[in-house]
Amino acid sequence: MTLPVPMKTTAPPSMGKGTLSRQLVMRTTALVALVTIALSLFTALASFQILQNQLDDRLQSALSRPFDRSGGSSAPAGGSDPTGSGLIRIDTVSGQSLVSAKPDDLTEAGIARLLSLATSRVPVTMPIPKLGLYRVLVQERELRGVTVTTVVALPYDEVTNPLTSQLMMAGLLTLAAILLSYVGARRVVERSLRPLTRLAATATQVSNLPLDSGEGHVPIRVAPADANPASEVGQVGQAFNHMLDNVEGAFAARHRSETKVRQFVADASHELRNPLASIRGYAELTRRGAEELPGDAAHALGRIEAESERMSALVQDLLLLARLDSEPTLDLQPTDLTEIVLNTVSDARAASADHIWALNLPEDVVMGRADANRLHQVVANLLANARTHTPPGTRVETALSRLDGWAVISVTDNGPGVPTEIQHSVFERFTRADVSRVRQAGGSSTGLGLAIVAAVVNAHGGRVNLDSRPGHTRFTIHVPLA
Repeated sequence: MTLPVPMKTTAPPSMGKGTLSRQLVMRTTALVALVTIALSLFTALASFQILQNQLDDRLQSALSRPFDRSGGSSAPAGGSDPTGSGLIRIDTVSGQSLVSAKPDDLTEAGIARLLSLATSRVPVTMPIPKLGLYRVLVQERELRGVTVTTVVALPYDEVTNPLTSQLMMAGLLTLAAILLSYVGARRVVERSLRPLTRLAATATQVSNLPLDSGEGHVPIRVAPADANPASEVGQVGQAFNHMLDNVEGAFAARHRSETKVRQFVADASHELRNPLASIRGYAELTRRGAEELPGDAAHALGRIEAESERMSALVQDLLLLARLDSEPTLDLQPTDLTEIVLNTVSDARAASADHIWALNLPEDVVMGRADANRLHQVVANLLANARTHTPPGTRVETALSRLDGWAVISVTDNGPGVPTEIQHSVFERFTRADVSRVRQAGGSSTGLGLAIVAAVVNAHGGRVNLDSRPGHTRFTIHVPLA
């Protein structure tokens, strides 16, 4: 069983834009804000109704006080006035109005406006000049056989002042509740989502593992605390661990299959060398008496020799790739790369005089840490690829340089270029570019040359790149400097 590997990860911003934590905190805060605002409004409305009802009760109390024809209204027993300050009372009897209580700022215009009101069983709210809003009640009653119209009014600020204070306090409390809910929700959400953050960090680390080579071992798992199926996040963590187990098993099965294929190719290539050597030997032996053979038999014998040589080269290439896949051991020594480039270009010039072979070398010798024979094969394969797949007269330039601790060898030609659709797979085995890059008459290709280039360069700890378009194709390899 694979044990969880301790991880050092950097969590993404917990309140970053679009994150789940941000959405949860904001929605929770919005819900609390909505509830507190609604509660404050409901409380304010209830308080408004209570205060206004109390004011209306005081109006009824002021209205019920006995009318005093001498110019006032009698106070209730005990000497206290339940109506409070600011009371206005006007009694109208037989067309004559008597103001029995009024503030100092009450004007004649204000009295006239009050007297213009019709009687009503329900108090009304109205502005009075220089006094502001008042709650007014106008009623008629019979007093000793005489109809008396009474107007009573009390200041409405006895409702608005306490209500304003209450709204201000409610607003402050609402803001405090929203702030506290935001802070509390953020802490709760961040703590609750920490397992999910660790799960995301684990997935990120797995995605960065080099799973394209080797046995595909996945040493990372979600910690048991985050894979407890008792919680939703734990269920995800458990499912993630199961997925990683399946992935690791699939990679192991793939690696075993590839190992068997490589071993088969190596064994088959090794076993084919002897029969091919025998075929070539018998063909050469038979050719010694070619003058006694018919013309068609001599031609067939020549084709047998040519094809056996091509088959031997293919077997050698397959055997080399199989060895590099299974055990890429090279004799890495300080190597004169300048000499390797000179020798391979000289060989290419001798093999194909109808191409233009150019060199671009630095003044100083470039020493690389390389296997001289294998690196010679790499450069030779690149030059052979240019020679085989470009028409006569093509200019092929081989350059050598140093760059940031690397020795850089490039082979550039001005041929037709590698088709775009195969550039991503040009270093894979049996990939051919015969559609666009012209093959010379008599040339042959196994489709393994560039695969060998990539395998050998990778075994050196270097890399190989392709940059191709019509009229320009450049293969570049990097190997470590000595």
